Amino acid sequence: MSSVAPSPYAPPPSDGQGRPGGGRTAGRPDPYATPLQRGNHPPKQVPPPRRGGAPAPSTPVPQPSSSNPATPSGNPADLIITGEAVALDLRPAGLMSRIGSGVIDLAVYGIIGVAIVLLSLRFIVNDSQAGVLIVSTMAVMMVIVPTAVETVTRGLSAGKVAMGTRVVREDGGPVRFRQSFVRALTGVGEIWFCFGSIAVLVAIFNNRSKRLGDFLAGTYAVRERGTELAVAPLLMPPDLGAWAERADLRRLPDNLALHARVFLSRTGTLAPQTRFQLGRALAAAIEPYVSPPPPWGTNPERFIAAVLVERRDREYAAGLEGQARRADESEHIRRLPYGVTDYA
Repeated sequence: MSSVAPSPYAPPPSDGQGRPGGGRTAGRPDPYATPLQRGNHPPKQVPPPRRGGAPAPSTPVPQPSSSNPATPSGNPADLIITGEAVALDLRPAGLMSRIGSGVIDLAVYGIIGVAIVLLSLRFIVNDSQAGVLIVSTMAVMMVIVPTAVETVTRGLSAGKVAMGTRVVREDGGPVRFRQSFVRALTGVGEIWFCFGSIAVLVAIFNNRSKRLGDFLAGTYAVRERGTELAVAPLLMPPDLGAWAERADLRRLPDNLALHARVFLSRTGTLAPQTRFQLGRALAAAIEPYVSPPPPWGTNPERFIAAVLVERRDREYAAGLEGQARRADESEHIRRLPYGVTDYA
């Protein structure tokens, strides 16, 4: 009987008594052990169980650093994955950018409002008309105009264009009339009447610098300029090129391929232990779609890169072949049958 080679990325099998190290891979060194574990050091003594049945403290799970928050799958917290498995890297705008755009918007709308009032004073004959004019101008410049501008421009304004920001929904989509109206209506109290003090205080205590209107409307401001991150193209590891050419690659799920690509592009921002664990988990998830498995001792990240590169190259070659086939079919269809010459 032929035996199936064990997965180099699977956790060590149990020996039947709850202790790792048994099974068909017993006695085989772990290819991904740390240098200290590979040396001739005495095995680490396991502490005896505590009296009273209290469980021993477990090893803490590594958490992403606060400077670069990430989801449990290793993706950054600001990475939004849509239903079409498209990653949107929308980085929130900073507090100073939001304050700058707000000051510019207040100045623009305020100057326009004051100019409208001054130009309309010549047609005012009493104080009642002056009061109606002032209230109407305030309503137009505080609510109607900001709502219309954000709705038409999909989250832009004069200040946001100057500061390179844009307002989007929580799912990364463009804002609509409802979100723009709620933001503008809330801004009357927290920005205009309080000179932005409430908005600044609320924005200080959340990681996306959201003001009160953003919480009510389900929106936040993102940076448009400076968000293009240069991602190095994936290259085939030289030691895995021959294996990848002979390997049979099944179609990877789009979500799995996306997570693997994002992981490889962000390995430098992860803690070493978190990077190792995520790489091994992704390699174990990808390995069932590849036959034969990679050589024993292959680094998980190199294995993931080899699979993604070979998958990309094969899909590109298939696309070129399909394009050439369609061109030949089109040329064949344009020809007249039986060798008839086209004199057109």
